[in-house]
Amino acid sequence: MVQAYILIQTEVGRAAAVASDVAGIEGVTRAEDVTGPYDVIVHVQAPDVDTLGDQVIVSVQKVPGITRTLTCPVVSAAATA
Repeated sequence: MVQAYILIQTEVGRAAAVASDVAGIEGVTRAEDVTGPYDVIVHVQAPDVDTLGDQVIVSVQKVPGITRTLTCPVVSAAATA
């Protein structure tokens, strides 16, 4: 399983709508609107890197209101208790 975080900048006033729209995309496990230099942070996962890029990330980038994205692949996941 491949995981990544996608940091999203949106048009003014569109963060909540973008987070809601992105949350419905297959492979998105969490989407939240936040404050700071990015407006939405999304956690995604896919079975492999090709699927992550071709299906999940491309689908996210098509959501109306997004102006810029930065994808941060997870290189190692910490164990959870």
